[in-house]
Amino acid sequence: MESNHLKPLTVNGAVITVSSTRKPETDTSGKALMDLLSAAGIEVTHYAVIPDDQERIRSEVRAALLRANCVVVTGGTGLTPDDVTIEAVAPLLEKTIDGFGELFRLKSYEEIGTAAILSRAIAGVVDGRAVFCIPGSTKAVTLAAREIIIPEVRHILTHASAGQR
Repeated sequence: MESNHLKPLTVNGAVITVSSTRKPETDTSGKALMDLLSAAGIEVTHYAVIPDDQERIRSEVRAALLRANCVVVTGGTGLTPDDVTIEAVAPLLEKTIDGFGELFRLKSYEEIGTAAILSRAIAGVVDGRAVFCIPGSTKAVTLAAREIIIPEVRHILTHASAGQR
């Protein structure tokens, strides 16, 4: 991509782990994600581990959006009854980035085969900020961050923030 297509901007990250069993001390996926973002020069300004509860998830995403322009929610994207991350976050998105989920599932398919269809990974934009919802496994977090989010977040934010503030 041409460099004149990107606005100079600072990316601040937020990591929200949705899990009824993990705590900050046992959140290996959240830690991996924070390490990957930091290594890419993205300061993580918000971190939380919260239970699988729609209102808690929405509230935490709103809080993260006050401190970061790249919010990654990990966990709660599957098909079990308590997987409600997508239901919580999707209504907040002003625009969806459909290609994110499609590409994530394609890349997941290359690693795990047809089980990739169980992922409901999504992404979108809220008030000029990017929000990503990805599965909670460390392998999925690493794949999404390394292969899609980190390479494209500045591009996404350049477009999403056009005309903002």
